Amino acid sequence: MTDGLMDRRSLLCGAGALAAGWAMPALAADFASRRIMVTVRGSGRDVLLIPGLASGPGIWNGVTGQMPGYRWHLVHVRGFAGLAADANGSGPVVQPVADEIARYIAAAGLRRPAVVGHSMGGTLAMMQGLKGLASRVMVVDMLPAGAAMVGGTANGMGYLADQLSQYFTGTAAGRRYLAQIVAQAPGAEGSNPEVIATALRDLANTDLGPQLGRIGVPMSVVYAVGADQAQSVEITRRFRAAYAAKKDVKLMPIGPSGHVVMADQPTRFNAALGNFLKGV
Repeated sequence: MTDGLMDRRSLLCGAGALAAGWAMPALAADFASRRIMVTVRGSGRDVLLIPGLASGPGIWNGVTGQMPGYRWHLVHVRGFAGLAADANGSGPVVQPVADEIARYIAAAGLRRPAVVGHSMGGTLAMMQGLKGLASRVMVVDMLPAGAAMVGGTANGMGYLADQLSQYFTGTAAGRRYLAQIVAQAPGAEGSNPEVIATALRDLANTDLGPQLGRIGVPMSVVYAVGADQAQSVEITRRFRAAYAAKKDVKLMPIGPSGHVVMADQPTRFNAALGNFLKGV
């Protein structure tokens, strides 16, 4: 792994850079969940937007405010960005949240909406594609194996993540340390450290790569590259290899950018998203 890749891809770094000033849209009618909250904004073709670890819907401000003609369904995972943890406060997080998003799609009567996810949200978006619930899937700066984002594998990093999660959530020192990390991470304010630790453990143990061929709808992957040419080449190699099982995937590097591509390169990201949504 090239130097700085882990830092650039820190799943907390810049997670909610756009959270300030977020105007809360309407709550999704007749849907209650102890795992997620969904708000709806705009009108038109249906698109689900799923933020990443410790992020809230504000991460998508630069998208929903600039792209009319869509009904945006903004997912907010409980325990992140100011929402109480509720059911996410115990047990696994990622798979139950994916199941709740699927339940929302059914409850809202959505017919295979487009699903877009950033970071951990990209994992959740791919899970909707695997469930056959999406008309198309866009993943933003996430690999199919969560551990690969820091150069590991689910087998190796999964074990380490289990140990770290136990430290972060099972010891007073670990809880204090994770709380300090959360307090210093942009946009993570108000996030529950234990939910973050559990979600990180879940991601480290998740590898969707072998299943990508089962996603039978168009799929695009936007990924961030920096100004360093050698690092950009390495990042591109990693993404091509990771998504090789999805033969028709469209890979789109955008840079120079950090992990939150839509904040760092909003014009280029919105152009890529607009092209992706043309078939909706």
